[in-house]
Amino acid sequence: MRVTPLLRPGLLAYWRPHVCAVLGYVVLALVFAWPLPLHLSTHLTGAPEGDTGVYVWNQWVFHRELLTHYTSPYFTDRIFSLTGRADLTLHNYTVLANLLALPLLTSLGVVPTFNLIYLFVTALSGYAMFLLARAIKAGAGEAWLAGAMFAWSPMLVTRGAGHFSLVAAAPLPLFVLLLIRTHQYGRLRDAAWLGVMVALAFWADVYYAVYCVLLAAAYVAWHIVHVERRSDTGCDRRALWRALDVSILLVGAIVVALAITGGWVFTLFGQTIGVRELYTPVLVLTILITLRVARRYRAIRIPIDRAALVNTAQLALVAGLVAALLLAPVLSAVWARIAEGRFVSPPIYWRSSPAGVDLLAIALPNPNHPLAPIAWRGWLSNRFDGYLESVASIPLIAVLTLFIAWKRGWHPPRMWVVLGLAFTLLAVGPFLHIGGLNTYVAGPWALLRYVPVVGLARNPSRFAVLIMLVLAVLFALGLTFIRNTGRPWLRWAIATIVILELLPIPRPLYSARVPAVYDRVAADPHDVRVLQLPFGVRDGVSSFGNYTARTQFFQTRHGKPVIGGVLSRVSEGRVKAIRSDAMLDALMRLSEGQLLEPGAADRLAANAPHFLARANVGYVVIDHTRASPALVDFAMHTLHLEELEADGPFVLYRPVSLPPPGQSSLVR
Repeated sequence: MRVTPLLRPGLLAYWRPHVCAVLGYVVLALVFAWPLPLHLSTHLTGAPEGDTGVYVWNQWVFHRELLTHYTSPYFTDRIFSLTGRADLTLHNYTVLANLLALPLLTSLGVVPTFNLIYLFVTALSGYAMFLLARAIKAGAGEAWLAGAMFAWSPMLVTRGAGHFSLVAAAPLPLFVLLLIRTHQYGRLRDAAWLGVMVALAFWADVYYAVYCVLLAAAYVAWHIVHVERRSDTGCDRRALWRALDVSILLVGAIVVALAITGGWVFTLFGQTIGVRELYTPVLVLTILITLRVARRYRAIRIPIDRAALVNTAQLALVAGLVAALLLAPVLSAVWARIAEGRFVSPPIYWRSSPAGVDLLAIALPNPNHPLAPIAWRGWLSNRFDGYLESVASIPLIAVLTLFIAWKRGWHPPRMWVVLGLAFTLLAVGPFLHIGGLNTYVAGPWALLRYVPVVGLARNPSRFAVLIMLVLAVLFALGLTFIRNTGRPWLRWAIATIVILELLPIPRPLYSARVPAVYDRVAADPHDVRVLQLPFGVRDGVSSFGNYTARTQFFQTRHGKPVIGGVLSRVSEGRVKAIRSDAMLDALMRLSEGQLLEPGAADRLAANAPHFLARANVGYVVIDHTRASPALVDFAMHTLHLEELEADGPFVLYRPVSLPPPGQSSLVR
């Protein structure tokens, strides 16, 4: 009897590199996360009291709202439970990871599921870059190394200690791949998939959706505008250029004098004017120098026929409609927020907005490497936004590979080179810093951060992921060129160095243990509230009281609603509503280390039974390592707490002024 093969030889040959690539990335994910694979159910790569606790909570609450209570996952009553359902549309909700976690949470548990999804999206990011590199004619081995360089770049590995939404970077290379295909073939189905990828990027991290828009705009601009060097600047404008040169010299002299003297204060028409900072003078000098350089170049629009223009508009419309359809639930909720005046948008300040990455940090060797000096981590940790936002190292072997290929006659594609330089300028932020020194030189982000939609990506340091995307593409092409020149030993040497340079092990791990006191809370069949002390409200730009994400991480065990909360964005109205309650305001102030005015504690103690009944507080948990003696004393005497049990510094109490849960007619 003749057996028909399941896969034709040609089909098998096609899929073999892909299967090998995926298996290689899975192995690399396990090795580069070591020793996490040994502790999948007990540890995390980030501390639960930091952002990691919120990302774990994201998966739990998404599953709870969608599959347990069959409601919209963009709203929950588990946090801020005294002030209405929390709106999660402006929260960094990691919907992509949440969807992947849905079938696993019930059977595996919260922590193992989170770790497995983390390893999966890391490997997926590598495979996505592999597909892009293959599509632009890189060899299979070279494409695989490019994927490893992208997915396990120092920037993305570092984000795996807290900013897990950024680790799910697969939509970015896939978007570029579909963008190229859409441009080449002009098919509506490619445009539709492009829209799907924008939605997936949004579900991974809002920043990535913004980056997709910027990538599309840059790609379109590259194909409709050509920049060439002018052969003659024109004699009739020589006076203008001489005036510009004189202006540069004058402003430069002012900058030097200001830096030496420290500034001046003078009176003009009765008004005292102080000139102490270099921001404005250096900005003017930067603009003048830019104009001086730009005069030698001119932009020429490449002719586009009407049919091509109409086709491009149709493709863009299809992509936009598909993305809007998939994002309809969150977009409608955001529109409702805007209509009701509840849209939270942090103000953008000219001088004090997020600073971006230091230029030296980009050139710094991998700080996560086991041989990296501790001083590197210390310097990066002491920068504006801490270690997680400051790491942007590019693999030095990639730069060396590009140099070797160039010396052997390789010419890198100009579009990718220009994109790499552009994203580097954006990543350094509004003002260029070198080695911790603020040069006051304004970059493109100084203005782009005010542009609607683009400004949603408020932290410019995260543009480093786009630097790595471009570098990985160029590396794959350059290494393919080296292989084609007949030097296989050089390719293998570079491959070995790539893996060794990226090596981030052993990874620091943090205990995911939940104190046993929460098991008692979980066993209570009543949906009473839990008051965690210290108490507060926190978001990505502000903090009131002293709240950590660990409270929401612990909530994944007990499931009861809590009164405080942490989200990426919390409206001023929400904070005011919480602080309008005298008891919560007092707890928040004491959590910050402040003192109450005389007599306030007695008044609040008299009103405590009403507060406890209205708030339906069934349990109070005090973390004695973080709660001040004043806060503990106030809570014990005002809320009349009875100790139930303790687990280390976490002590579980019950208000004794109320009967046990289930025997009262509390307002729920």
